[in-house]
Amino acid sequence: MMEMKSGATTIKVRCLNNGVVHEIPRGTSLLQIADIFNVKLSYPILGALVNNCIEELSYEVYQPKKISFIDITHPDGMRMYLRSLSFILYKAVHDLFPHASLRINHNISKGYFCIINHMENELSDADILKIKARMLEIIKADIPFNNFVEETEVVIKKFEACGLTDKINILRHRGENYAKYYEIDGCIDSFYGYLVPSTGYIKVFDLNRYYNGLLLQLPKKNDPDRVDDLIMQEKMFEILKEFSQWNQILDVTNVGELNKFISEGKSELLIKVSEALHEKKISQIADMINARKGEVKVVLISGPSSSGKTTFGKRLAIQLLVNGIKPLNLSLDNYFVSRDKTPLDENGQYDFEALESIDIELFNNNLTELLQGKRIKLPKFSFESGARFYNGESMQMEPENILIIEGIHGLNPQLTSAIESQAKFRIYVSALTTLNIDDHNRISTSDNRLIRRIVRDFRYRKYSALETISRWPSVVKGEEKHIFPFQEEADIMFNSAQIYELAVIKQYAEHILMEVQPNNIEYSEAKRLLKFFSYFKSMESRGIPPTSILREFVGGSSFLY
Repeated sequence: MMEMKSGATTIKVRCLNNGVVHEIPRGTSLLQIADIFNVKLSYPILGALVNNCIEELSYEVYQPKKISFIDITHPDGMRMYLRSLSFILYKAVHDLFPHASLRINHNISKGYFCIINHMENELSDADILKIKARMLEIIKADIPFNNFVEETEVVIKKFEACGLTDKINILRHRGENYAKYYEIDGCIDSFYGYLVPSTGYIKVFDLNRYYNGLLLQLPKKNDPDRVDDLIMQEKMFEILKEFSQWNQILDVTNVGELNKFISEGKSELLIKVSEALHEKKISQIADMINARKGEVKVVLISGPSSSGKTTFGKRLAIQLLVNGIKPLNLSLDNYFVSRDKTPLDENGQYDFEALESIDIELFNNNLTELLQGKRIKLPKFSFESGARFYNGESMQMEPENILIIEGIHGLNPQLTSAIESQAKFRIYVSALTTLNIDDHNRISTSDNRLIRRIVRDFRYRKYSALETISRWPSVVKGEEKHIFPFQEEADIMFNSAQIYELAVIKQYAEHILMEVQPNNIEYSEAKRLLKFFSYFKSMESRGIPPTSILREFVGGSSFLY
């Protein structure tokens, strides 16, 4: 325990974890403050929110602060853990294969898919075991993650000498005088966020072969003493692989290369090619449905929040019409059970995302009758009264019709249990981001969708960024429970992400995020996203067609929503 000092050399600090206030010496580090306040969390302390700004434990406090220490169960704690583990992986690969290069790619199968390029021989199972063993040695040595701040040009030269050229364009784009980098045992790297104090903080991980690369596995969110079970996601992997290869063909695999593309005046070309790829994919899906004409009667579209499912469904309907198929939309929103039958979540709130909130029996009865050619009375649901009603609207299917049903439970077999499997065509839609910041810093698909939702909520629903950010953890929790487990049930997956979209959406999102005030707990997340946007050059939206999925979020769509 540190000896307390008094007078002008001390400051008052409040620890929000236990409500205790202490006078502490100016310049005391967060690591020392955690000891002074005797903070005990469920898992080791990894960092802290200081006046709602995330900081690493080496951060020194010189002014009065409110401090909340975090562990791996906090989203920022998990990010710190992932960055630190990624550096350890890079260090191990660098030690064993000095001429190879590591790229940390997609979040898949409850882990992170990584590729090692420029190996002298094909990556073997023995190589993977060696890499894991070296990582364990680095962790056991408990090496500090030292951070340095030097003139940007000096850091650029160091990165060039180490072959980390993928980081240089971003450093030059940001135009800052100084740049930060990390070092462990002579190996340097940069991360766009903080790390834990030392390698010894990394207790739980695994490394396994995954197709032609590696799967880096992290601790489970709800049980950090264990890693998640490795599950193969073949369909997800194939679509991510396809779009990654397409990025390579365009030579736009990271943000630095995207910025270069924009600087060279090639934005319009990038937009046209990206949108043409989407149109081609949607056309191919319509052709797949048409190939099963007469058999497929129901198209089910599912995917997480802000994936662009609505615009995808409208564009698919047009392509189906081209094939002589007339789509009818059946909305799940009209099949909610009455409020007194709506299930409650663990907090006693109505759980509208639970499958049990849908009247499955009525829905399946209506589906069966429609497929038999019968006319049904369409139910309506009043969200104000929490009750079902009928207004005389009806529906009947003709031979050339097909039903399109969009909703989070679309891929759950229980939703359409009365319908034979061959009569259904299931589509999973998500914004699967294949662009990296650089080789060791990936862009989260969840972040991509959150940014879309912040812009859409502000533009169309008059929600502030603070409101959207505060709701997001609950949204993700629902997705993990109701959507992600059924991804591989899909007949086809559609990637709604556009390689250029974050450069466009930047101009819409930044001013919304800036409205989040420092005294809000959501400030840390808003600040993180603003820093993220600082890596991108802005791109104008005028070349984006009115049918683009991105128009669902930034406006200017020719579709009615």
